[in-house]
Amino acid sequence: MIDRIGLAEFLRTRRDLLQPEDVGLPRGSRRRTSGLRREEVAALAHMSVDYYARLERERGPQPSEQMLASIAQGLHLSHAERDHLFRLAGHTPPAQGSESEHVSPGLLRVLDRLDDTPAEIVTEVGETLRQSRMGVALTGDTASLRGPERSLGVRWFTDPGSRSLYAPRDHDFLSRMFASGLREVVTVRGPGSRAAALADYVLDRSAEFRTLWAAHEVGLRPKEVKHFAHPEVGELELHCQQLVDPGHAHSLLVYTAIPGSESAEKLRLLSVIGAQTLQGGLTRTQPQG
Repeated sequence: MIDRIGLAEFLRTRRDLLQPEDVGLPRGSRRRTSGLRREEVAALAHMSVDYYARLERERGPQPSEQMLASIAQGLHLSHAERDHLFRLAGHTPPAQGSESEHVSPGLLRVLDRLDDTPAEIVTEVGETLRQSRMGVALTGDTASLRGPERSLGVRWFTDPGSRSLYAPRDHDFLSRMFASGLREVVTVRGPGSRAAALADYVLDRSAEFRTLWAAHEVGLRPKEVKHFAHPEVGELELHCQQLVDPGHAHSLLVYTAIPGSESAEKLRLLSVIGAQTLQGGLTRTQPQG
């Protein structure tokens, strides 16, 4: 059963403990609250202010597991705090381990400070969990995808349009790399894992993937320099740096351009696009049960 009083008190105390700069938000002026405002938490959790406010006021429907996961990330909860949140709301906490989608607060704090840089946090099977606003401007809002298509490797073989963002000269290598990387994860995680389910999903849908899978190629790694074919600013040559959180099998990918280069100038244009995308997304947030 949902503990409405306990849930409301827990949300309020966690919100009061966070400052705007802790989550990558500007402090602004005339702040009266000691911590984050409700509308700031709602924006971070991708929900309406009214929906979140009702939870803090001990009202509204029982939140879904998906909604609780969003709140946990928005409030930068630890795994223990996330599990407590789920129990207060009357749900069994998600399992921890390699397939967990809960990003550690430490990795989130790093991402929050990369507002002017394309960056994203991904799982070991290429699912985007969080993005900076410029990450959204570069690759689209891939963190909002659900199901198998949430993985870039899956989309690569099942959705031809997903390849248009990448320079054609890199397509062959990327196909081999995605197949190689998935095979390695399947070997580590074993049958019944999310990686194995994704491999079966793509094997049923892509002849190209079946050919590459049969080759048993392993050991391919992403190249540091990536070539994007962005629909609005054209080709970008970006260097990708990776920060790995081994305890959660998550990686933070950060994309940068050589200072003074044409790609650096195009990133400045993307900054404007990212601001527009973020504003549009905030105006469209809707509550979810």
